[in-house]
Amino acid sequence: MTLTLTELPAQVQDEVARTRQIVSDLHAELPRWQLVVWTAGNVSQRIRCADQIGEDLFVIKPSGVSYDELGPDQMVVCTLDGRKVNDGTPDALQPSSDTAAHAYVYTHMDDFGGVVHTHSTYATAWAARGEEIPCVLTMMADEFGGPIPVGPFALIGDDSIGRGIVETLKDSRSRAVLMQNHGPFTIGKDGRDAVKAAVMCEEVARTVHISRQFGEPVPIAQELVDSLFDRYQNVYGQPRK
Repeated sequence: MTLTLTELPAQVQDEVARTRQIVSDLHAELPRWQLVVWTAGNVSQRIRCADQIGEDLFVIKPSGVSYDELGPDQMVVCTLDGRKVNDGTPDALQPSSDTAAHAYVYTHMDDFGGVVHTHSTYATAWAARGEEIPCVLTMMADEFGGPIPVGPFALIGDDSIGRGIVETLKDSRSRAVLMQNHGPFTIGKDGRDAVKAAVMCEEVARTVHISRQFGEPVPIAQELVDSLFDRYQNVYGQPRK
């Protein structure tokens, strides 16, 4: 059955509108942090509404639209099986070519509410080599709890990329994966959290690459990685409400 936006409960419609604004704003962060060029890359965020309409939804960027043309009205709403929700307009935009990957992640990783894909230069360079980024920085231990792993080569168009993301990250503390010969995907509790992971992924990819130009980086012992990760995830920052 095809869902129509105007037929959804008012509370769900309000949440869709709010999430469209959030996802639109988050897309502006990708060029600001130099993580994308032209129309590449995408952010999505889950809408938890299964108790109201029987399934969750998510909002994602339209395919092939430049970043300076994006606004909340251009954001596309989809179901978790990748179907577009009809917004009632005859010239409605089609969702990102990575929609199936995002949908697969949401379906199989229920704890997460945001997914980001970029082609940021240094992280993608590691992906081109099919090489994980080793955990040689306290920033990496804090944010990713270890190395940033490499996922399998997969073609765009179906859920193959999503399956690779889930398979690689399901037993990892990392919220970033370098899909081989493609680029980084990150996940988070919401879209903003996933964008932060994408920014941090590129930062450590760049720093470790530069370090290797001078010699082999010094690894951090696993027990110290564990301690750093625990502190950053549970103590750092303002008290959790």
